Amino acid sequence: MRCPKCKTENPDNAASCWFCNTTLPGITASTPVSQAKTSGLAIASFVLGLLAPFTCLVTAIPAIALGIAALVKISKSAGRLKGSGLAIAGIAIPPASLPVIALIAGIMMPALARTRTIAQRMVCANNMSGLGKAMLIYANDYNDTFPTTSKWCDLLIEHVEVTPKSFICLGAPEGPCNYAMNENVEKLGTNAPPDMVLLFETQPGWNQSGGSKILTTDNHHEGCNILFVDGHVAFVKTKGLQNLKWEAGESEKAESEPNQ
Repeated sequence: MRCPKCKTENPDNAASCWFCNTTLPGITASTPVSQAKTSGLAIASFVLGLLAPFTCLVTAIPAIALGIAALVKISKSAGRLKGSGLAIAGIAIPPASLPVIALIAGIMMPALARTRTIAQRMVCANNMSGLGKAMLIYANDYNDTFPTTSKWCDLLIEHVEVTPKSFICLGAPEGPCNYAMNENVEKLGTNAPPDMVLLFETQPGWNQSGGSKILTTDNHHEGCNILFVDGHVAFVKTKGLQNLKWEAGESEKAESEPNQ
């Protein structure tokens, strides 16, 4: 406090000036009192606590640590700092948000798994579509005949430059090839009915061929991708697999005989 007579600085609680012994005026109600400041640590704790549910609790530990530090500083500040409520909130929000995070995870995880399954199915379909184009290129070069069922993978790699990656379904167990060729198509070539099965999903192997007995739906669980003779690929659900055409009818076989 400054002495009004000699202008000497005195302690705030001094009754008289130590230099000139002048009585100092007391603090009145109108005298402005310095206001307590909000602790920066408390604010930071509160903000990090609010972010915790959106960061999967990454900011939870810093929020709690800063909140505790803020409470300690506020308690020792003799009223110069405030914000204990913010600090307590920063400490309490992360634990309280655990049920919310668990609920969000419970909702999101099935959706993410479903998205992954669909993505794997689409990659598989693209692979089969590419193999179908390779089959047609091979048939165009070899008098409308498809590769032999016993070597179809090798022949596509050798003559059409198909990469080994094209034979792999991401949803299937690890193996060199997750597809098989319909054993009934070889004799018919491109004269086979357009809606007849050409390639289908099966267990891992190489140069596999056969029919419905070795078809699998394990790769995508709800069905499997099918490549048809006309080159289109369709995802056929399990209940629709029984309607697939594995063999040509008698009339269709007769129509193909002149071209053999």
